[in-house]
Amino acid sequence: MYSKFQLGLKFLTYYFNASNSKGYGMHSPFVFELITKVLNDKTVYAAYVVVEDMRTQLLKNHTMLTIEDFGAGSAHDKTNQRTIASITRNVAKSSKYGQLFYRMVKHYQPQNILELGTSLGITTSYLSLAKSDAHLITMEGAVSIAETALQNFKTLKLQNISLVEGNFDQTLSSAIAQLPEVDFAFIDGNHRREPTERYFNQLLPATHHNSILIFDDIHWSAEMEQAWQTIKRHPSVRCTIDLFFIGIVFFRNEFKEKQHFIIRF
Repeated sequence: MYSKFQLGLKFLTYYFNASNSKGYGMHSPFVFELITKVLNDKTVYAAYVVVEDMRTQLLKNHTMLTIEDFGAGSAHDKTNQRTIASITRNVAKSSKYGQLFYRMVKHYQPQNILELGTSLGITTSYLSLAKSDAHLITMEGAVSIAETALQNFKTLKLQNISLVEGNFDQTLSSAIAQLPEVDFAFIDGNHRREPTERYFNQLLPATHHNSILIFDDIHWSAEMEQAWQTIKRHPSVRCTIDLFFIGIVFFRNEFKEKQHFIIRF
């Protein structure tokens, strides 16, 4: 894991090297549409208020949970005892990215969605609300966190979510098998190279022309950067978008040659 100073330097490099966030000069119609209609959609959807109200309540919740951590650990909490407020503050994806995922699902309309890393269910809720008739499977390794997420889904009356508990190494294959194909996946689990690459390879047979895979924290460590490079090089990957904190993968065959974009977001 990079230090805050190292990560800051990397972010500055990303920011000054990235393409502008307005889409000017973008020659790919697909990526131009992604920028103008999804990344830059400033609409305040009703779902934003619903989910962020839940986040606010979680930030006030100091219930202590015992955590089984199967991944690379937390950058903030080094013990296996964490409060719901701490998890919400330090682990849950920010509103900026949760709302981006909401817009992506709303725009591309995936029917089968898979999330590796439920946490407290904030991002899951955004995915669910974006397409209430989608089949959404979310996966969480820590039992106490999964139980809290389920309560949050119940509070928001979300009906299209199936939660799979347990270590991804043992549960991912069966979760993928429950879906006819994977249209959209958010991989936010084990922040190490080998598991990240393995999850990608497990997902590949279920992907298709329109599938979208999103990998979290692609610049979190040297290992994650190596995993991101491996994913970019795979022959099936036709286009990637680097937004620094996440990497987006497309398999669309209209990209006759691979295209990799770094876009300011």
